[in-house]
Amino acid sequence: MSDFYQDGVITNFHNLTNRKVEELEYDLQVFSGRRSMGLILPSLFSELEGPALTHIVDELTKVPYLEEIVIGLDRADRDQFLFAREFFSRLPQRHRILWNDGPRLKALDEELKKENLSPNEPGKGRNVWFCAGYTLASRRTSVVGLHDCDIVTYSRDMLARLMYPVANPNFHYDFCKGYYARVADGKFNGRVGRLLVFPLLKSLQIVYGHSDFLEYLRTFRYPLSGEFAMRTHVLNDLRIPSDWGLEIGVLSELHRNTATRRICQVDIADNYDHKHQPMSEDDATNGLQRMSIDITKALYRKMAILGVNITSESFRILKATYYRNALDMIDSFENDARMNGLSFDRHSEESAVELFSGAIMEAGQAFVDTPSEKPFIPSWSRVQSAFPDMLDRIHEAVEKDNEGDV
Repeated sequence: MSDFYQDGVITNFHNLTNRKVEELEYDLQVFSGRRSMGLILPSLFSELEGPALTHIVDELTKVPYLEEIVIGLDRADRDQFLFAREFFSRLPQRHRILWNDGPRLKALDEELKKENLSPNEPGKGRNVWFCAGYTLASRRTSVVGLHDCDIVTYSRDMLARLMYPVANPNFHYDFCKGYYARVADGKFNGRVGRLLVFPLLKSLQIVYGHSDFLEYLRTFRYPLSGEFAMRTHVLNDLRIPSDWGLEIGVLSELHRNTATRRICQVDIADNYDHKHQPMSEDDATNGLQRMSIDITKALYRKMAILGVNITSESFRILKATYYRNALDMIDSFENDARMNGLSFDRHSEESAVELFSGAIMEAGQAFVDTPSEKPFIPSWSRVQSAFPDMLDRIHEAVEKDNEGDV
């Protein structure tokens, strides 16, 4: 049901009726006659050894409407790739694994690097980018969904709700973002969203002035969620970061390329939990500290692209403004927790805000010090302009990896 409480920048669908998953899947099977559907799963090999992905695959075996599942596999040697082929073999849908560390895809990556068309660093963004290329090369789907492989509370109705707005041929949406409450084990989760992104977006508007883009981002209930679905043609022109700024980068590209009336968000789960990142207070290259720096840099880059004059001096003002807004939000979260019988550790919340305050300054310094940094992976449209046969060659390499000797 659409958001009738307030007029937002994008359409918001609430989960009000609790339709049975079988009803949703029946509709999606009908829709698949006009809009074929696929799924991208970016994964580390280590996730194959945990319970979350095993359960996700168990759930996906019951999904009747998917034409194709594309799995991006990172940090896997030959034996681990062969293990992955066996691990995913129980999927009844057509499925292909991109062995990103295998010799065939690495050789193609080297060609792209020579033309500065390859991702600069490994990570989820790079994984998703190659999966998007294969999805375009496969030409089997007109709608594609994406979600992470560490969701410990996964159920297949999450996927059905995510796909529904884009798959329904009577709807006009090109992109759908999933959201959900971040509550588990009797406490609030989602620290980066609650304590960094939301107060930072508000602070950016205070310091740099009103922005349609910032208002657009603030409309999303959970902009950092890793679950979204889109019409496959959208993948052609996406320029995404290769780091933890992926989700913000995707939303930024949608804002640039797509009318907001064709973007929506949907409540996909009453209960959601996944693998939690450590704070990593002493290591800016890992954990929530690395994530917060990458996300903040992604926002600075977009503001600069929009013509905002971001200077070293303004970062100090931004940090102070953010700190005050974040502390005010902590007050609200504490009251919300008490009303709902949840535990609340104010010390850890304020410690996170202090960490994120430092990340705002560190990201700002990195933004100023590296003005020539290439922030985005080139779009597949650009790659195809330079290498007209690259998608076909990626398709051929993946087919050989999945069906032949490696």
